This record gives sequence, C-alpha cells and structure tokens, in this order.
Amino acid sequence: MTLHRIARWLAPLSLVLSTVPGAAAPPDSYYATAGRADAWSGGATMIPIHTPKGDFRVWVKRVGNNPKLKVLLLHGGPAVPHDYLEAMDSFLPGAGIEYIYYDQLGAGLSDKPDDDDLWTLERYVDEVDQVRTALGLGPGNFCLYGQSWGGILAMEYALKHQDALKCLVISNMMASIPAYNAYADKVLKPQMKPDDLAMVEQLEAQGKTSDPRYMGILIPGFYEQHILRRPAAQWPEPVNRAFARQNVHVYTLMQGPSELGSSGRLEKWDRFADLHTIKVPTLVIGARHDTMDPAYMERMAKEFPKGSYALMANGSHLALYDDQQAYFAALIAFLKRQE
Repeated sequence: MTLHRIARWLAPLSLVLSTVPGAAAPPDSYYATAGRADAWSGGATMIPIHTPKGDFRVWVKRVGNNPKLKVLLLHGGPAVPHDYLEAMDSFLPGAGIEYIYYDQLGAGLSDKPDDDDLWTLERYVDEVDQVRTALGLGPGNFCLYGQSWGGILAMEYALKHQDALKCLVISNMMASIPAYNAYADKVLKPQMKPDDLAMVEQLEAQGKTSDPRYMGILIPGFYEQHILRRPAAQWPEPVNRAFARQNVHVYTLMQGPSELGSSGRLEKWDRFADLHTIKVPTLVIGARHDTMDPAYMERMAKEFPKGSYALMANGSHLALYDDQQAYFAALIAFLKRQE
C-alpha cells in the first residue's frame, strides 16, 4: 500500500520556499492592528466561558492578521497546554497565516476548575464554539486545527458545527480509540523489550504510575521512539514546558496514565463511520513512527469527501518537530489553498 501521497497536495516549489523562515516576509497587512481590541495586549486575552457548572475563563493569543484565514489551534492531552505548538511561530507568520493559540479549560493559562463533571466531549465542543463566537470566526475564514487529543475535539466539533468551518486539519489522531489501542497492542508494544513492557503493565495494574521506574522505562523505550524522535535531553523547550504544565488529573481521567494506549473516559470513542458527513476541505497528517497507525489515517483521509493525506516519513506523534520541514510545507500548502 502506498502511504506517501505528498505530491498530491504540495504547493509549487516557490510557495513552499516562501514559507521557510527568512525566505519571505508577510504582507504589511499581516501586522495591522486597527479594530483589534486585543492589540494593546499583544493579541492575548481571556474569554469568558459558560458551563453547567459555572462561568470560567480561557486564555487565547492571536498572532497576525488575515481576514481570509484564521486558524484556531487545539492542543493535545487532554490538558497538555498550547506551549508545544509554538513551533508554529517559525513558519506560519512567513506565510501570512493568522493563528490563535488557545488553552482549553483546565489547561495552561486558562481556569482550572476542580469538577470532574466538566471533562466531557460534549462540553469541550461547546467551549470551542463559545471561543469561536467570541473571536468572530466563521465559514468565510475559520480553519480548525487539532493535534492528538485536539484532533478528537476537532472532529467532534466538525460533526456538530461544520456550518461554521472553512477547513479542518486533523494532525496525529485516529478517528477511533479502540483502533488506536489495537495498533498499540499489535504493533507498538511488541517493539518494546518484553521485561520493560511487563514492568510498565504491572505498575499500571497496581496504580503505581508515579513510580520512577514507570516513566524511566517509557521515555527511552517508547516516547523517544513514537512521541518525539530525539533523546529526551534534546527535546525543545516548548515541549518540555508543556509537559511540565499539563493538568495530570484531567489527562489521566480522559486518556489514562500514558500514551501507550488509552484507558480513560475516551476509551470507547469511535467516529470513523461518521467522517463521510464532514464535507469541508480536510487535511489529515500522519507519521510513520507515530503512536497513531499511519495506514489507518490514510483511510481516514479517504472518508472525508474533500480529504487529503500527508505522511511524515521521518516523523512521530510530534512530527511538527521531528519531521518539521515536511510537516509545515504540507500544512501551509493546504492552508494557502483554502485562503
């Protein structure tokens, strides 16, 4: 099966080169601040969010100005904040793409209410729509980008509110947690040393995932192979900052204790059969070494009526770092076509 279909959606070479830092400058209008109430604070603001459990605030930060294309970034986790997405700063401004960082409720710089009833997909989707409304985004300009858990949230949002969307990007996230778990069991776990895997599973069964041995095994034996393919000592500062600030309680409740499959509230989530109803242009980004099955993600792309697929041949779950040039060439080419 041919996975690599990058030629289908890559822009002409001149466009790709224009997205490389230093190769081109965005138009002067990209820096326009007239009429932008957030200009005085550098684009950052707190947006009020209404929930059944009370009113809270979430943090967003706009970068750039482009009335035709505004990309709202949904981070992963759940509850791993936006910080690790800051690689966007090296690429999207040069392409003149406006983008908005956003810490979901419970994460990063947003409020962190202590109520487990809040952590449901339905409420998260409603939160995203409140953020969209507050930012004035709509079908003429609104592109939703979701990475990892953010991809789940983006798919759920599109299934309910695609009339508000211009385009959709699903990065490093399968449309089925059971399929993700099956891939982990059949393909990824057998790549680990048997004794290491047995110890990890024993510690999980005993509820001892805070034991230093747990991450001591997973970081070199799994995370450095499938999350970010560099020695952990070389991981970029925004990635380390994001992991240091994650809301571990919400992450564990929704995902489970690690990236070695999912055992939390999301365990039975599966939307593959519904993807055909999402009719906006959609880019699916997979990676050969990801925790997410790249062949499955190619099948996902075919389900979207206007879907396209980009395989990062050298990348893993954070391909925006370990296959960076190919990742941003693909992402920017797709976004510019929508503009």
